[in-house]
Amino acid sequence: MTDRRRYGDAGQAFPIYITVVAGLLFLALVYFAVGQATVNRSGAQTAADAAALAAAQDTRDQLAGEWVKAVLDPNEWQEILTGHGREVRSSCWRAAELAAQNDAHLLEGACRQHFLDYTVRVETNSPMGESVVPLTSTKHSKASATAVIEPRCDIGPPAADADAGALPVLTCHGEEWNLDPKNPTDLPEPQDLFDVHLADR
Repeated sequence: MTDRRRYGDAGQAFPIYITVVAGLLFLALVYFAVGQATVNRSGAQTAADAAALAAAQDTRDQLAGEWVKAVLDPNEWQEILTGHGREVRSSCWRAAELAAQNDAHLLEGACRQHFLDYTVRVETNSPMGESVVPLTSTKHSKASATAVIEPRCDIGPPAADADAGALPVLTCHGEEWNLDPKNPTDLPEPQDLFDVHLADR
């Protein structure tokens, strides 16, 4: 009698065991799918960040180039430092380049410049992959980012002991640049004139 009960209990426990194992396996597959999606979304955000920064850095370099050309005309300095360079072209091509290097692409019309910032939106080239979650095999992650160009310099009057016709003193994060109008060779670099960073999300 005891043996029959033991075998009967074992037979009843077996379906429960199978159900529990199947449930755990399903949960493991779901966690794996969530992990795939997280990695894909992270890749999209990395591509968006890189694209926005690349576009902003290219524009920063263009503005710095214009500033160097206008170094003897201080009336132009403020315009350039506030992003109103006359010859600055869109740097969305750089955003597209960096997105492609990160296995993504810019969405149509999703690179916008507003003077000293760039906002981009990208989509990953690769889908999230096959999983137990429906539609992930064809779903692509999207992400957006904004990069900001900030002037680092203040324009002050010429030094008190400067000769007539001296250029204004340019102070960039505490460092003074006393430029010689007759020999303006020691000039700030683009990173001295402007800071480029991602906007807070």
